[in-house]
Amino acid sequence: VQLQASGGGLVQAGGSLRLSCAASGRTFSTYTVGWFRQAPGKEREFVSAIRWSGSITYFADPVKGRFTISRDNAKNTVYLQMNSLKPEDTAIYYCAAKWDYSGIYYDVSAYSYWGQGTRVTVSS
Repeated sequence: VQLQASGGGLVQAGGSLRLSCAASGRTFSTYTVGWFRQAPGKEREFVSAIRWSGSITYFADPVKGRFTISRDNAKNTVYLQMNSLKPEDTAIYYCAAKWDYSGIYYDVSAYSYWGQGTRVTVSS
């Protein structure tokens, strides 16, 4: 599976962005897709994930109630809608994919496929 993340940019605090993760290669619909982020000087951390069916989603506590995740398997794309952005959301955001029934959704090491990252900068 090849992943391409896009949609990052510069936004003021309180604003919104929608990230997209487009996949190609193997059957995308059998994979859990996760979003992770990495701020300068920090480790990569889990943000959100969505199971293959789209009916089960997960969110890290700092983004609950502000971010939503969805997928369109027909388009091989996963979306991360980010609302009420804060300066602490500033990071490079990566999408990743793993076989739906293996590993833990928030574990970086569980994901076998990674996109190149898209930068999100939130100004105060």
